[in-house]
Amino acid sequence: MIREETVFGPIHSRRLGNSLGINLLPVKGKICNFDCIYCECGWNADGRGDTLLPSAATVRSALEAKLQALRQEGTPVDSITFSGDGEPTLNPEFPAIIDDTLRLRDAYYPDAKVSVLSNATRVHIPEVFKALRKVDNPCMKIDAPTDRLAALINHPAPGYSVERVVEALKKFHGDFILQTMFLRARKPEAPAEYIFDSGNPEVLDGWMEIVRKLRPRLVQVYSIDRPTPAEGLVKYSADELSILLKPLLDEGFNIQIR
Repeated sequence: MIREETVFGPIHSRRLGNSLGINLLPVKGKICNFDCIYCECGWNADGRGDTLLPSAATVRSALEAKLQALRQEGTPVDSITFSGDGEPTLNPEFPAIIDDTLRLRDAYYPDAKVSVLSNATRVHIPEVFKALRKVDNPCMKIDAPTDRLAALINHPAPGYSVERVVEALKKFHGDFILQTMFLRARKPEAPAEYIFDSGNPEVLDGWMEIVRKLRPRLVQVYSIDRPTPAEGLVKYSADELSILLKPLLDEGFNIQIR
């Protein structure tokens, strides 16, 4: 589902409430350095009809107009959320856009949170990290504990390193939200077997060790809820997730299961 607006919604989010979305990527295309098997925006190869990134001025104008209209209507906004068609930090003006958004939030909806949904691939870049530290909810993704396993679920661009992401996220000192997708992906040639399974000890144990290292203030774990580009994906139920995550829950981690 490609979003054809720079500012869209608000829509109800399972995780963020009444969320006004900001897409820092092309309005008729998709740009991402991941190509996740579960992405609701589809495969990267199917979203290349547009490569124009919105400028900071364009985002600022669109956001202010939307916030003005929503306030006049009396529409509540719980979160202003960067969650477009791909990875928002790929926009070269991301730091300036964050500053503009915080100013507009303070002017129109001072109680709203500013959230960024990111795959955390660019947290190691100083200006990106600095911008992410300014927002209320930096929501960082880790789906798999090793590069080999991440290649199966996220299909990252060359150069991705789970270890580098973890080291960069340590600089948040726990003041961030970790988001993780749990699913099973069937083997096309052997549907009774899984090519990737978040509940497999090889995946789960390593991921839990990352959680223990980073100690995020909140861990949001969810499973597929919308159509996916890859076939043969199987969702986890909330009860299954509760069982898998029991060790971390028993250790006192703040975990939301969706």
